[in-house]
Amino acid sequence: MTEFVLVGGWFTGTHVWQATAAELTAAGAGAHPVALTGLDGPRKDGTDLETHVADVLAVLDSIGTDGRDVVLVGHDYGIHPAVAAADRRPGRVARIVHLDAGLPQDGVPALAAVPDQALRAELAGRAADGGVLAPPARDEWRRWGSTDGLSDAALDRLTALAAPQPLGTLLQPLRLTGAAAALPSTAVLCTRNGVGIELVQAQVDFGDPALQALADPRVTFFELPTGHWPMLSCPADLARVLLRAAAGEGHRLTPADTAEPPAHLRPFLLDVPERPRERTGRVDLYPADAGEPRPAVLFVHGGPVPADARPTPRDWPALTGYARYAAGEGVVAAVLDHRLHDVSDYPRAAEDVAAAVDTLRADPRVDADRIALWFFSGGGLLAADWLQAPPPWLRCLAATYPILAPLANWGLPEGRFRPVEAVARAGALPVVLTRVGRESPEIAATVEEFRTAAGRHGADVELIDVPDARHAFETLTRDEASREAVRHAMRSVLARLRH
Repeated sequence: MTEFVLVGGWFTGTHVWQATAAELTAAGAGAHPVALTGLDGPRKDGTDLETHVADVLAVLDSIGTDGRDVVLVGHDYGIHPAVAAADRRPGRVARIVHLDAGLPQDGVPALAAVPDQALRAELAGRAADGGVLAPPARDEWRRWGSTDGLSDAALDRLTALAAPQPLGTLLQPLRLTGAAAALPSTAVLCTRNGVGIELVQAQVDFGDPALQALADPRVTFFELPTGHWPMLSCPADLARVLLRAAAGEGHRLTPADTAEPPAHLRPFLLDVPERPRERTGRVDLYPADAGEPRPAVLFVHGGPVPADARPTPRDWPALTGYARYAAGEGVVAAVLDHRLHDVSDYPRAAEDVAAAVDTLRADPRVDADRIALWFFSGGGLLAADWLQAPPPWLRCLAATYPILAPLANWGLPEGRFRPVEAVARAGALPVVLTRVGRESPEIAATVEEFRTAAGRHGADVELIDVPDARHAFETLTRDEASREAVRHAMRSVLARLRH
C-alpha cells in the first residue's frame, strides 16, 4: 500500500485534491492532502516557508511505519516544502513527485519560481512587510500557469476558494542538506503549460550540469496533455500517473555523454562548403565573395540555452550550415551568440540582436539597406520588435520552427515579445515562415495563432511546410523533403534581399 502526501501550490488549499484523493483511495492507496497554514484555515502571523515545512512534516510523522511507502507530491510552490520535508525525513519517503513543478535549490526562495517576472521584482521589494500576495481574479490565473482543461465550474471554484499567499513562504530561502537529492523522483509535466519530456531531454543534451541529475535512472517522467492544474482538469488521469510513478514506472532520459552527439551537434542536412569567418564580440561574420557591398542575413538562435553550454550556438552545425550556405550564395551571413539563458533574459537578448544588427550594417562589405533577420525556435519571440516597427532596410524576416507567443509558464511581461500581436503592424514586410509537422502542440498553437493574425491584418507571410519534420530538423533528418525546405526558405529570403 502506498501513502500519498499531497502538497498544494500557490493560493490553494486541500480542496483541490479532493477528486484525485478519491481516485487514489478507490485504487487502494492512502491520500493525505496537507493543510498549509494560511492557505487552509485562518491566517497566522509570521507564516513562512518553514511553517509549511512543519505542516508537511506533521503529516509525514502521522503516517504509520509498517512498511507502507510514502510518496510526497508537490504541486508548483508545494514542491518547496515537500522537498524540504523529505530532506529532513529521507528514511520516511520512497519517492518525490514534482507535479508541474521545478527543481528547488538550497538557498533559493520559492520566489524564483514565480512565473511573472514583473511580479517577482515587486514581491522582492516587499521582503520586510510581512504581508500576503492576493490570490488571482478569475481572469488572472493564466499568469500562474495554463488553465487549459479547466471547466468554467472548476475555474469558478478555484477562484472562490483561493487564499492569500503569505509572503514569507515565497521570500524565505529554502534550506537543504542534500539528503533529498538521493531519493527517487518523478516529474509529471503538464504539456499545455509549455514543457514536455522532449524539451527537458534537449536541455539535458545541452550539457547544463544542473540538469544532468535528471538523466539518473531513478528519475522518471510522465506527461499529461493538460494545463497547470491537473488535479482539477483530469484527476483520474493524474491519479493513474501517480500510482505508476509510485511503482517506479515512467520515461527515463538519456544522459548527455552518450557516444552519439546530441541532436543540436549533429551534421547539417546539406553538404555546404566551408567558408572563412570572422569573430567579433558575439557575432561571427561570413563574408561574401564580392567586391561591392552585399545584402546580409543575421541568424538568431533559439533558447533559452544554458549559459555554460559548450559549444555555444554560433558553433552549432545547423547555424554554421545556414551561414555558409547563405555566404556561398553571395550574401554576407552573420551568426549571433545572444544571452538568452533564461526566459527572464529576453530583454537582454533583444539588446544583443539590435547591437548585432548595428555591427552588421556598419561593416563596409554590407549593403546597410538590404538586411534580413532569420529567427529560430525560442528566438522567434525576439522577432516581435522588428515586426512591430519594421525599419526600411529590413527586407525580409524569416522564422523557422519558431515560438511566436510566450508559452504559458514563461511569465513574460505584457506588451512585448509577442509576434502574434506585433504582426498587426508588420505592413509590407515579407515573412518567410517554416513550419514543421511534428511540432509540439504548444509551439504549433503559437504558429497557427500567428498565421491567423497575419491573415486578419493582411501581412505578407509565405508558409513553407515540412510535414514529417520535427523541431530542429536540420540536424535530425537528411531526407529530400527536409533539404528542399531549407533550400526553399533560403531562396525566398535571398529573393527578397536582391529585389
